[in-house]
Amino acid sequence: MIVLPFPPAILSGHATAGQNWKKIAATRQYREFGKLATKEAGERVAGEGDIHLHITFYPPDRRGDRINFPARMKPLIDGIADALGVNDVRFLPSYHFHAPEKPGRVEVRINPTTQPEEA
Repeated sequence: MIVLPFPPAILSGHATAGQNWKKIAATRQYREFGKLATKEAGERVAGEGDIHLHITFYPPDRRGDRINFPARMKPLIDGIADALGVNDVRFLPSYHFHAPEKPGRVEVRINPTTQPEEA
């Protein structure tokens, strides 16, 4: 399982105009979070087939809405793909939502349709 920081509102598709540099910096930072957390978790997948991502949100508070949470995940998912060495087109995400918990987090479970070969 990969545990990630809860993505901030600046990563939403409708983030406030005029904050482009902040959004670019946050996108880079969260992509790196995704990559490092995936490597730390030791996740691996096979070279072919779909990869199911079970994504569970634990927001830090009641602000925001569930419709926007998946959009905020794009940089984190890109980082996961970077760490796995795959194209994110293979990902089949499913989303689950829990009540708020401080400080907030996102848990990602990876279930590839085919298992990686032992090294």
